[in-house]
Amino acid sequence: MSDLTPIDDRKAAARTAAYARRAAAHAAARPGRAGVLSSVLAGYRGVPLSGYMPIRSEISPMAAMEEAAAHGPVGVPVIEAAGRPLNFAAWEPDCVMVPGPFGATVPATLDWMVPEIVIVPLVAFDRMGNRLGYGGGFYDRTLALLRARGPVLAIGFAYAAQEARDIPVEATDVPLDLVVTETEVIQIPGRG
Repeated sequence: MSDLTPIDDRKAAARTAAYARRAAAHAAARPGRAGVLSSVLAGYRGVPLSGYMPIRSEISPMAAMEEAAAHGPVGVPVIEAAGRPLNFAAWEPDCVMVPGPFGATVPATLDWMVPEIVIVPLVAFDRMGNRLGYGGGFYDRTLALLRARGPVLAIGFAYAAQEARDIPVEATDVPLDLVVTETEVIQIPGRG
């Protein structure tokens, strides 16, 4: 007998399908896949933002992060403990990185910062701003905390192939404000 609830079962099935689509998109990816993200971020020069260090077959925001770092502070997420929100450490293109939890690298020196824009990795997304992550709830907790402090723009970054029609959603799932793929910017109705 499974310990999963029906929504957990649906999320697990959706993740399995989405991982396959993302892996195929990643294998076929061409250079320049962060170009659309760079264009979006150009409108926010100097605003503190967090990117992420890509793992597995995640689309890489690194080129956009490098460009943004020339104009203002950029950070990356740091997982400090399960069940806790993320913290963000200042990052620069040539900073020394060390292994962190879950396979993502983190800066060797943890100089904390608070982003006003958070680029969110994901497994799947829909056009209503719902996202399917890895299941740890890190970004949901973090976005809820940041939004309680003030305005935060949550930008999902994914391959177009990661779009799904029916993302299982729970009350604790925090929506994105915008989704950017390698080919388009998806405005979320009623957000941003």
